[in-house]
Amino acid sequence: MQLFRGLLGYDGQGNIRPELARSWEAEDARTYRFDLEPQAKFHDGSPVTSADVKASYEAMMAEDSTAYLRVALSSVIDSIETPDDHTVRMHLKNPSASFVYLAASFFAFIISAKSLAEDPGNPVGAGPYRITNLERGTRIDMEAFPDFYKPGLPKSKTLSFIAYKDENLRVAALEAGDVDIIEYVPWQSMDFVEQNENLVLDTTDGPFMYLLFNVSDGPLADARVRDAIGYAIKREDVMAAAFFGRGRPLNGMPVPESSPFFNPDLASHWSYDPARAKAMLAEAGYGDGFDCVLLSTAQYGMHKDTAEVCQQHLQAVGIRATLNLPDWATRVDLGNKGQYDIAVMGTAGQYNDPDALANFVDGRRGPSFVRSHGFNDDRLNELLDQGVAEIDQARRKAIYDEWQKRALETVPLVGINWRAQGYAWQKGVHGFANIPGFLTFYSGSMIELAEYG
Repeated sequence: MQLFRGLLGYDGQGNIRPELARSWEAEDARTYRFDLEPQAKFHDGSPVTSADVKASYEAMMAEDSTAYLRVALSSVIDSIETPDDHTVRMHLKNPSASFVYLAASFFAFIISAKSLAEDPGNPVGAGPYRITNLERGTRIDMEAFPDFYKPGLPKSKTLSFIAYKDENLRVAALEAGDVDIIEYVPWQSMDFVEQNENLVLDTTDGPFMYLLFNVSDGPLADARVRDAIGYAIKREDVMAAAFFGRGRPLNGMPVPESSPFFNPDLASHWSYDPARAKAMLAEAGYGDGFDCVLLSTAQYGMHKDTAEVCQQHLQAVGIRATLNLPDWATRVDLGNKGQYDIAVMGTAGQYNDPDALANFVDGRRGPSFVRSHGFNDDRLNELLDQGVAEIDQARRKAIYDEWQKRALETVPLVGINWRAQGYAWQKGVHGFANIPGFLTFYSGSMIELAEYG
């Protein structure tokens, strides 16, 4: 994130800000123009041009690409035009209200076209820092790039990233003053950090935990059964066991409370009501319950603890769940293949817009460990398409309200809880911010603004 920059980025409040594009404009519903920053240079000293932008995006969209945004970008971009060195026009296949969020993703960084062609294994970026020392798996040392295009940035002339294998060592290093900022503050340490007068804790409830289902056949193919499970789980127990009480219950679809698309009437669909869950199971023909496999992982405590609490509450309503707790890589593989009945998952959207939720419910995208296996609903998909194509915010709000209602009827997932995601830093650090909502994982881009002392 410090080595590279994209066309756009985010400020500390989650608003889109200029990066390699100093300005941008929707020329019509399907055309975006980006005017590049003329002072921007790559770390090899060459200027950032429209040719580099085109080469970077085409590399991400290539059929053999492993880029995280390959599907998202290739499904929306029709062609890229470069009328001059500092102008890029992106022609979209369909109108897209969320396209600018893709351009602001830290996965959509721009790489020198020359380095892509000659040495793709060592990409050259245009970020605020460049590497001076690399100890794989241990630390990365960087120095400020003197030709960075933002005057006066980065604030710090050197930067080091240090990996601690144990999360408690990470907190101890902060307490001792060995490091200035840490990410992923362990939930069990948040009280300690808050009480330390020399430290600052900043949390946001962006990431969330939820349950997925294999809906191909059996009891979980019935939306009534999935809905009943939503009433069987006591979310406060999950939060206490897995997150030391940090976070909030998620009783509907994962639309953040800070979002303009949040609807309080739809956010409280589920509540802890085991009697209701039992009645719903009986109505669906499973009054005696059923046996199933609950997939999670032992590699991460929050996933394991969440699964164990859910298992207990499912047992209480007659659903006899056997835990499968492999390592994370195996859990992902089993999820992709649909080799489970119920699965625990935790993640966040790519951006603070309801279109980001398509990744978790759109069955047209094929099997994925982040989506319920075999789930596909034409009406949900239709509403997703309408929502992303609509530019008017009031009409978008109405569309996504209807989408949430349909999702609560068809139950592509069951929300469990929002989990607090924390950064902590020394009191002498100024300028850093934990970006709110789904964007918390983008907060590393704030490092260039941080001052120490």
